Amino acid sequence: MSFHLRALVLLLLPQLLLPAQTAPTKRELYLLMPEPHALRSSHSRVLEGAKRTVLTPAYEIGDASGVHLYDKDEFARLGISVETFTERAVAAAEARLAKIMPEFIKDETGKTRYAVYRGESPLIATLLVAPSLAKLVSKVFGGEVWAVTPDRHSLYLFPAKPELLAEFADDLRHRFESDPLATSCEVFVVEAGKAPRAIGTYGEN
Repeated sequence: MSFHLRALVLLLLPQLLLPAQTAPTKRELYLLMPEPHALRSSHSRVLEGAKRTVLTPAYEIGDASGVHLYDKDEFARLGISVETFTERAVAAAEARLAKIMPEFIKDETGKTRYAVYRGESPLIATLLVAPSLAKLVSKVFGGEVWAVTPDRHSLYLFPAKPELLAEFADDLRHRFESDPLATSCEVFVVEAGKAPRAIGTYGEN
């Protein structure tokens, strides 16, 4: 090896030994997070029929909570209206929904009882506003679809059968009441292409 080539190798060696740099993960800036009504902000919005739930603009962050709700100044710096933010958040939710599938919970005969999205991501609850949320399961259920999201990490979809929802209501209520990041105690009707509308609460005596 020539002197010049050896010198070039020695010069580049430290860079060659460095670990590969991965591209930073893109975090979502447009989220509508279901939240208890008591936690509403000036830019929260209310879904039709909802008495205990609001949708509050939020963005994804890298700490343990995973999500930060916009405060007044942060939202003002976006320079957009709540309506524009909502449009972008709905589109973002639809894009995330297209990448994941729910788990279908079946009975002993193989008939689907309900479906659920759940996992470590705190963005799961924001799928509530995705326009296509009911499309897949409505074919399985054969009718209207009810959605329940007790915490940020889960979203349950049930056929419109009060007796079936009642079987799980106590467990869902416990999840809502015990989670410091609880989202909603209400039941929502979800229809393709329409915003969710609340029709009542679950797990109350």
